[in-house]
Parts: sequence; structure tokens; C-alpha cells
Amino acid sequence: MKAIRETNFNFPKQNNFYKGKVRDVYTIDHRLMAMVVTDRISAFDVVLPEAIPFKGQVLNQIAAKFLKATADIVPNWVLSVPDEMVTIGRICEPFKVEMVIRGYLAGHAWREYSAGKRSVCGVSLPDGLKENDKLPQPIITPTTKAAVGHDEDISREDILAKGIVSISDYDKLEEYTQALYHRGTEMAAERGLILVDTKYEFGKVGDEIYLIDEIHTPDSSRYFYAEGYLDRQESGEAQKQLSKEFVRKWLIENGFQGKDGQVVPEMNEELVESISARYIELFEQITGDKFIKNTQDNIQERIEKNVQQSIEELLSV
Repeated sequence: MKAIRETNFNFPKQNNFYKGKVRDVYTIDHRLMAMVVTDRISAFDVVLPEAIPFKGQVLNQIAAKFLKATADIVPNWVLSVPDEMVTIGRICEPFKVEMVIRGYLAGHAWREYSAGKRSVCGVSLPDGLKENDKLPQPIITPTTKAAVGHDEDISREDILAKGIVSISDYDKLEEYTQALYHRGTEMAAERGLILVDTKYEFGKVGDEIYLIDEIHTPDSSRYFYAEGYLDRQESGEAQKQLSKEFVRKWLIENGFQGKDGQVVPEMNEELVESISARYIELFEQITGDKFIKNTQDNIQERIEKNVQQSIEELLSV
């Protein structure tokens, strides 16, 4: 199986390049952003050594579907999806926070709660909750958006006190976050899934706020299967889930949580193939569409050709 770990294109009128944990981002003519979703995979804010075949295609196509399905709630950055692994859109000035919203006590929030904390990002939680319990109502637990290293939990109060986001903009971000999560929850339910938690990123062009990056993908979200959820909670069984959490759990079991001095365990071919299969499973479950693998031999050449054609069309408008 083929996978794209990195790209190094030189597009016409390209004036900047940024390599994120998963995405390679090209700025074109100071007007457009071409985001190549590679097959890199990260966990605990560390890029793992092996790329996952078809992961980039899965993420880009899920995000494209949900950005289109939520455009009536908030405008988004997308102008074109010229390739299975690429989205081109308008350049926005990003807010330096990620809006994490949780409907269930899972993942990082559960790890904090099980350690004895009863407040996450300034939001109080009641005693007596079990892992994966539904919360009384969805809670927003923002994080800082780190250019390098770990994102950090932060409260609404600290965001406003430090002037990271103005109160009028932050109120709007919270409103959009709740509405997007509600829509995502409805769409997941139609597919027999529970949208457990997710994150959204926003930016501005002038005075207008746009939804940016990806949404409702397995990298940014956690899903449970709805069938049997209550029975599993009552019996204390682990929930059947579709998310990247299984990768994090594998890392934890093998002594890695991204802390200083820890070494990423070896990822063998069987593990890589199983992760790829899980990503494809989520694509088909959440979208209801059959995943069609693009198995062209020269993926890099295909991407470059498709992006160049789209750039020419967008710049000519």
C-alpha cells in the first residue's frame, strides 16, 4: 500500500509553505491556501514514524462533506476540492484557540476526571460519573493552539482575560461550536453513531468569522456506535468506538504518552494496515458512502496536476 508522508511542490505564484503535524500547506499569491492532507498520523502532539495509507484521502473527503453540510450555520474557508487529498480555500487569520466540545466523558476529559479533577477548562463536572457517561449537557473545553509542541487546556475566563479572543468574537465562537456539534450529532445519529466529542477551528477575514481546517473527522472527533451503548455502560464494558483513541491507547500500553524521554514504539506493517482499515471503516460509517481507494501509481504527480489546474481557475476569477 502506498502512503504520502510529505510533499514538496512548487506551485505557480507560491509564496509560502508550512508543514503541520498532518497537513502540508501552500500559500498561493497571498490569496489562496492549498492544504494537502498527507498520510502522516500524530498522537499526543507527536508525528508518528509511519504514514497510514489512505488516511489523508479519508480525512479530506470527510471534512469536505461536513463543511458543505454545515455551510448554512457558519461560512467556511473552502473554495475547491481538486483532489481526494487536497482542499483549496481562502486565507483566514486563525483564532489562537481550538474549540473543543464534549457531550460525553471520554478521552482527555476522562483522564483528568479519573485523576480526581472535577473541573476541565473552568467547567465544573459532577461527582459519580463513569468513563464514557453522557454529560448533563455538552461542555466547551477550549485549548490553546500551539504552533509547536502541546496544545494546553484553557478556560473561557483566561482566554478573555489574556485578550486572546475578544468577548464578542468568543461568544460567536461558542454559539457556532454548539450549533455545529448539534448538527454533527444529528448526522451521526442517522448513521447509528454517537458524536462523543470534537473540535472546531475558526478564523477571520475582515470582520467575518469562518470555519477552517477539518471537521467531524477521526482525527478531530470521537464516535461511539449507538447500538448497545447503554448496555455497555451499565455492564462496565468498553465502548465500541471509531476514533483515533485506539492509537493513543496502543501508545500508552507501549509506554508512550509524548512525554520527555519517551520513545515512540515500533509500528509494524500489521498495525499500520489495521489503522488504515479503521480510518476507512469510519469514513463509510459516518458518511454512508463507499470508500473508493485512489490507487494511481504516482500520487504526488496526480496531486500536483490537480492543484495547479484548480489554482489557475481560481486566480482567473
